[in-house]
Amino acid sequence: MKHNHRHFVPAVRERVAEVVVGQDTVVERMMIALLTGGHLLLLGVPGIAKTLLVNALARAVDLKFSRVQFTIDMLPSDILGSELLDQATGKFRTHQGPVFTNLLLADEINRAAPKVQSALLEAMQERKVTIGNASYPLPVPFLVIATQNPIEQAGTFELPEAQLDRFMLCHRLTYPTAVQEEEVLRRQVNMGLKRTEAGAMPKTAFDMIAGEPVCHLEDLTKAMETVQQVHVSDVFMKHCVEFVRLTRTHPNIELGCSPRAGLSVVQAARARAYVFGRDYVVPEDLFQLAEDVVLHRIRLSYEALAEGRKPAQVLEEILQKLG
Repeated sequence: MKHNHRHFVPAVRERVAEVVVGQDTVVERMMIALLTGGHLLLLGVPGIAKTLLVNALARAVDLKFSRVQFTIDMLPSDILGSELLDQATGKFRTHQGPVFTNLLLADEINRAAPKVQSALLEAMQERKVTIGNASYPLPVPFLVIATQNPIEQAGTFELPEAQLDRFMLCHRLTYPTAVQEEEVLRRQVNMGLKRTEAGAMPKTAFDMIAGEPVCHLEDLTKAMETVQQVHVSDVFMKHCVEFVRLTRTHPNIELGCSPRAGLSVVQAARARAYVFGRDYVVPEDLFQLAEDVVLHRIRLSYEALAEGRKPAQVLEEILQKLG
């Protein structure tokens, strides 16, 4: 089944909407990550369909998909893989871990010990993994969508700034509206039972992720190529540089953005333009993506926090200077 790459975005969106109610902005951010190969961090309380969303996206595009549920007792080899001694031959063979995939869902990444976090983040950066003495490239495309619970629960390890910087976007999910939440309940009520040989159990939304993928890797690759042809004007680039530099000089900000933030704005803006059917970026792309690109990369000064300032307010001031 051949598709025009232009149908890629609406087809995937439509398929994901069959499984997940609402969450349009998140789906847009996931599309941007997918189209640029940039990694995405999703922040949100448990139970708002983060895992379901990523699952639905992977199935819609026929991507190889792995999910790792992070826990405090995990080891780097649980993600990367290891060398195993084959008892029969006495030789070592390489077992490749779940990181060898196209789309890796790293669930609750802040529950893993720092050593495990950095093993994953290194793979994200270098797109290759060392097991034993050998280095193995990761599949192409390779994309990490990580989730983190914002609730400061016991047994979590904050990701250090340098590691957060490797996420192109960090999106904060909110609860559904009352109308959407009613629709979630309505769908659940109408799902019926899933019969098995031994008995039956109520179906869940995960059972709805079925059917043929709506797109294939080839469609994604063509769409990615088109994103790289989206026009970025000199004025837009000047705005991006100015925007990032303002985070370094704002009196309330102790730690500003690295040049990686500017690169993220440009790439994400190109993908957003493509998602909205444009072949050029517009200022709105920068303004809409600003929070997701910048908030996880800045740290307010102790004085500003003591005064009750919030990163989002400070970002708003910076955007007004740009505007």
